Amino acid sequence: MSGNILIIDDEIKLLKLLGMILSQENFTVKEASTARSAMIMLEQYEFDVVLSDVRLPDAFGVDLVKTIKTKYPYLEIILMTAFGNITDAVQAMRNGAYDYLVKGDDNEKIIPLVYKALDKAKDNAAKKAQKHNTIQKGFEAIVGASPLILQAKKLAEKVAVTDATVLLTGETGTGKEVFANAIHQGSERKKNNFVAINCSAFSKEILESELFGHKAGAFTGAVKDKKGLVEEANNGTLFLDEIGEMPIELQAKLLRVLETGEFIKMGETKVSKSDFRLIAATNRDLEEEIKQGNFREDLYFRLNVFEIRLPALRERKQDLKALAKNFIDVFSQKLNISDIQVTPEYFKALEKNDWKGNIRELRNTIERSLILMNNNILDEENLPQYSGKISDEKDSFSMRSLEKEHIQKVIQYTKGNKAEAARLLEIGIATLYRKLEEYHLR
Repeated sequence: MSGNILIIDDEIKLLKLLGMILSQENFTVKEASTARSAMIMLEQYEFDVVLSDVRLPDAFGVDLVKTIKTKYPYLEIILMTAFGNITDAVQAMRNGAYDYLVKGDDNEKIIPLVYKALDKAKDNAAKKAQKHNTIQKGFEAIVGASPLILQAKKLAEKVAVTDATVLLTGETGTGKEVFANAIHQGSERKKNNFVAINCSAFSKEILESELFGHKAGAFTGAVKDKKGLVEEANNGTLFLDEIGEMPIELQAKLLRVLETGEFIKMGETKVSKSDFRLIAATNRDLEEEIKQGNFREDLYFRLNVFEIRLPALRERKQDLKALAKNFIDVFSQKLNISDIQVTPEYFKALEKNDWKGNIRELRNTIERSLILMNNNILDEENLPQYSGKISDEKDSFSMRSLEKEHIQKVIQYTKGNKAEAARLLEIGIATLYRKLEEYHLR
């Protein structure tokens, strides 16, 4: 496990010895002999764990713990004392220290304790990233300054304050759920639930159950009552992604809910009510789907109260650098990587691609290149080779090729630990094994 460690001790021999021991564990180690020099290092570098002596020439280690934790709450501190003073140790823990060690008596505990503190620090970093992502849910989460994205954002801001149904159109991966969430956050319903479902991800029966809920015994496997998303979205917002994939039998039921606010759970006769705002999204041409008999015209008119078209990434390439920088920040926190340098050639290489998978494809590419990079430098060598002359199936920037290589690199990064790889990939362990089988990576 990699990690950045700062050791603070005015005993230079012990400082160097600890530095050598921790460096042999493949940690990146910095050393400071005073509290002042330590605070300067903390400003210049990102650390996961601090080991500090309790007696420093310019500070009392117990007080230093409080100072550091106030300014850097996500790192962990282990206090070292030569005196075994329990009072100091207890106060240090109250001030936010992870644990303490008695010099000389606890030498064999140093490495295991550092590993435990590092695990805690990485959990802290993940929570920090999650908090950052939560904060970035409104219109500030929409990155870009191109005319097309600003126009879409302006329309979204205007409609957000109303209760109108919104239809988001555009290619796959253009950020429809980000827009839907922003509209919800900009509405008076923001204090209530925002619930989302991809209509293409389920069979008709499961999708009906997910939307409207069911009573116990409604079908095989329905062992208890289940709330549907329509009910969960009461006084909030329901986001139906890929609504063009919804089975036509369910479209009639959705239309009834939109017109009356009433629905019936599977296996029940009682009518339930829900007051929700609907935002729908599709990458299909719904007018063409109506002609083909795949989509109800009356539902289309009910959905298409206010349409916002989201531009493809190739139509807003001036936003590519800003989007890339945003994803670099997100994934560097997730992977606990700091001080990343990005070469101009890296951004130029990104601009050469057409990005058929749009923002989602860019996101996957950035995460993959961060795992591939050496010495915290992102350059064009970290990107898959691309040639516009080859077909999509063989194009190494295609989603399928990216996914295979990305999974392979994450497995290498975790040294074969599939549970950790699944966590980083944000997929279930069963899904990971299926992907390994599919791509012949086992």
